[in-house]
Amino acid sequence: MNHVLAPADSASLIRREVAGLPGYDPGADPDEVAALSGARRVIKLSNNESPFGVSPAVAEAVRLGLADGVSRYPDPTGRRLAEAIGKSLDVPAGRVVLGNGSENILELLCQAVLDPGELVVTQAPGFSLHETFPRVMGARVEKVPVTAGFGFDADAWREALAAGPKLVFLANPCNPTGAMLDAGQLEQIVAATPRSALLVLDEAYGEFARTDPEYPDGLEALRALDRPWIVLRTFSKAYGLAGVRVGYGIASDTALIQALDRVRTPYNVNRPAQDAAIAALGDHEHLADTVRRTRLEIARVTDRLRGAGLRVVPSSTNFLFIDTGRRSDGVARELHRAGIIVKAWREPGYENYIRASLSTPEDNDVFVRCLTEICAKDKP
Repeated sequence: MNHVLAPADSASLIRREVAGLPGYDPGADPDEVAALSGARRVIKLSNNESPFGVSPAVAEAVRLGLADGVSRYPDPTGRRLAEAIGKSLDVPAGRVVLGNGSENILELLCQAVLDPGELVVTQAPGFSLHETFPRVMGARVEKVPVTAGFGFDADAWREALAAGPKLVFLANPCNPTGAMLDAGQLEQIVAATPRSALLVLDEAYGEFARTDPEYPDGLEALRALDRPWIVLRTFSKAYGLAGVRVGYGIASDTALIQALDRVRTPYNVNRPAQDAAIAALGDHEHLADTVRRTRLEIARVTDRLRGAGLRVVPSSTNFLFIDTGRRSDGVARELHRAGIIVKAWREPGYENYIRASLSTPEDNDVFVRCLTEICAKDKP
């Protein structure tokens, strides 16, 4: 007698914290947008990538890394890269942790630090993984909103931090708004953060902001403090290495680095990524040129969009947060039909905003023209 077994219900095995999480939104697929629009070339402005590429030194390092290192595991400690980072920032290599992008280190921090029910404080609007990774661990997340003018709300931060969080995620500059905290505002948050909490300062876009004299270097601000902290940075943005995935953190002490090493996979940064990052770190001229060209385009595109009547948050990054005056999902779909990809923001309270990273001047002009035409529809 044959018995037909009912299919296993894997959904019943999934932890409730995971089952309730939204999926990460990477933006629309370029191939799908190309098919929809018929565009010969899609303009991708959804992931804050650099349009200016990598330096020749980085390209050569990746070539050699692929030729010599694909069949062998990379150095699990990333010693050469950690030493190069430590030397450039005047910190011991033993206080540097490497990640498969800086978001990998965000995940490791949550795995190493958080117990179910503990509190995490972060920003709103903010980077989705600052909320997702804590929730995976069963933690509670409180998001501190900006003011109506996208400014820093000192009272709201003090109130949230007084509740005793275990972990504090602070991005400076902020993703998705592009706004930055000045030295005084950062000092207020540091002073209000309980010494029992780990302060995580996410500076993924810091290279773009450092041309502003008001922007505080987080590492210098925290370096001498006798409290737990870590500063996160990445090679994905200003250095143009988004495709090889390498970020890093500088921690207050080696004990935190050792805890992260216990939970990370041993080969989380591949050989070409390590080699590319070392080369990128030494090419100051390429970094400076990328930042200069980006800042010029941010200012130019902001002026054009504001001239067309759109609200644009002042940005210290390589992207803009733009109020379209209507649901951003619909605006994004119309831009897709023109062959342009942006990120429609879906965080409650900001559903009318899109985030658009900037490309070359030619691409940006197409984006400005299409967006202003879309937003002008149905206006009186």
